[in-house]
Amino acid sequence: MKKQFIIAAALATAGLAARASTNIVSGDITNSTVWTSDNVYTMTNQVFVLPGASLKIEAGTKVMSDQGSLAVTRGGQIFILGTKDNPVIMTSTSDDLSTWRASALEWGNLTVMGNALVAATTDGTGTGQPDGTDDAPMEGLTAAYPGDPNVRYGGNNDDDDSGTIQYVSFRYGGKVLGLGNELNGLSMGGIGRGTDVNHVEIMNNVDDGIETWGGTVNYKYISIWNIGDDSFDMDQGWRGKAQFVLLVQGYSLDAKQGSGVGDNCMEMDGAEVASAQPVGSSQFYNFTVIGQPGDFAEGGDQGTEWRDGMRAQIRNSIFMDIGGKVFKNAITDGEHGTMGYGINGVPTLESLFSTAYNSYPANTVGVDPASIYPVFFDGNMAELRSCVFYDTETNSITDPAYDIMNAANLNTIASAMPIQGIERGATVTLHGGAYDIMPVTNLNPCAANDAVSSSIAAPNDGFYTPVHYKGAFSPNYNWLAGWTAADAYGMTDTSMNSTEVPSASLGLGAVVSFQSEEGVSYDVEATDDLASPWTVVDTVMGDGSVVEYVDSSLPAAKFYRVVFTP
Repeated sequence: MKKQFIIAAALATAGLAARASTNIVSGDITNSTVWTSDNVYTMTNQVFVLPGASLKIEAGTKVMSDQGSLAVTRGGQIFILGTKDNPVIMTSTSDDLSTWRASALEWGNLTVMGNALVAATTDGTGTGQPDGTDDAPMEGLTAAYPGDPNVRYGGNNDDDDSGTIQYVSFRYGGKVLGLGNELNGLSMGGIGRGTDVNHVEIMNNVDDGIETWGGTVNYKYISIWNIGDDSFDMDQGWRGKAQFVLLVQGYSLDAKQGSGVGDNCMEMDGAEVASAQPVGSSQFYNFTVIGQPGDFAEGGDQGTEWRDGMRAQIRNSIFMDIGGKVFKNAITDGEHGTMGYGINGVPTLESLFSTAYNSYPANTVGVDPASIYPVFFDGNMAELRSCVFYDTETNSITDPAYDIMNAANLNTIASAMPIQGIERGATVTLHGGAYDIMPVTNLNPCAANDAVSSSIAAPNDGFYTPVHYKGAFSPNYNWLAGWTAADAYGMTDTSMNSTEVPSASLGLGAVVSFQSEEGVSYDVEATDDLASPWTVVDTVMGDGSVVEYVDSSLPAAKFYRVVFTP
């Protein structure tokens, strides 16, 4: 039934633009505004949500443009309120909503600017200290006049709230009006932790998938496919958290690497100048990172590239088919010799792998460092822990300078694939023969083999979901279902979502327990004997924990099962 609904929705939306009212949006948003699902919105230029204004985009709304872009200024807010079965789609007018194409640069993007701390001292402003004076101009935006504050981000409020972005699919973007540079799928500058970002997909973009400059914003349930540069990029002192993130390297255009052909899976820059503060200090749980394998590394270089003083902890994650290095210290390649690790008092990356998590850099402005760097709670300043590496170049992770494969780190070089399935298309040769790409055409990202269990879990801190598996997906649930282009285009297997969940069967009273998925509804069913119909005895909403149903009535022997609710 669920599959029938999804297919019907895809067929219905293919002709939506012809039947629904089309609203042309060309002016800035100066008051609280709502975009509704009975309209298709087409932006014709750079549209700003100005300070004091907000834009709400209802579930099911389509924003389809061939050149426009949307930017939220400091003091403005955006509320994209899609749902699992009724997402918001922001895409090109050429998208038929059911077929993948090798394309990008067909419209702009969403850019959000906030008031949180950033480290952007090469801009010529700020002191290099966490005093809130640093800000920067956002790439891809055009100032209306010199000093235009509406194209700048950064401030002194790490709790800043730019709104909510949930259940939204961004497709075929990156086009800039009147400038030579390119736009990321989602650009986030100086965004505070009061902003809620979850269930976001970037499918095909000319530049980075998501780039985060400074701030403290957190991300959860993120899918990024076929990006023309870095899939997940950070800079200027981002101090946030991310969990359940899928990165699939590929290409979006027949172009050079960085403008259509994928570069790094995770590009991890600490600050614009590595000695500035706040330094990047972020934590990542449950990533599934799929690169370009073997000889195809030109289309997806490193799994993680560390630069400019970045501190990061990566835990319970999968890295597979990484043709370049899983782990690369970019200071060794000469690119960042004036700004990198070990320069001007910045610790070496090697030392950060044995430096306690609470050894915070000192500042001269009297701010408690623990309040600036609250993300880490144990371990060291740099870590790869409880991760699975499969079909990857292993020299980088076995480098004794970093001791990544020390038994205490719980990492595994796997001999069996840590996900349940992957299919790649025929080799695509791009940019005059410079790159050969093996695009992922179908993916079952659910955990398998060494990824099914983990002895560690993220903390139950109100943001993280404490799950004991590795990678972005449990063994039995694919959260891409229903709201992503990957699902609509037939690029991911969601058949496991309608199968029964294994559970206990006990008589004379029963405790039925099972690992739930966050936001998924389950029916607990019972029967007196396996030949009789099943009856629903309770409905449970999953929260990512182990959920129990207790039958304390001491009935005659019964059988119990748990199934996903359609």
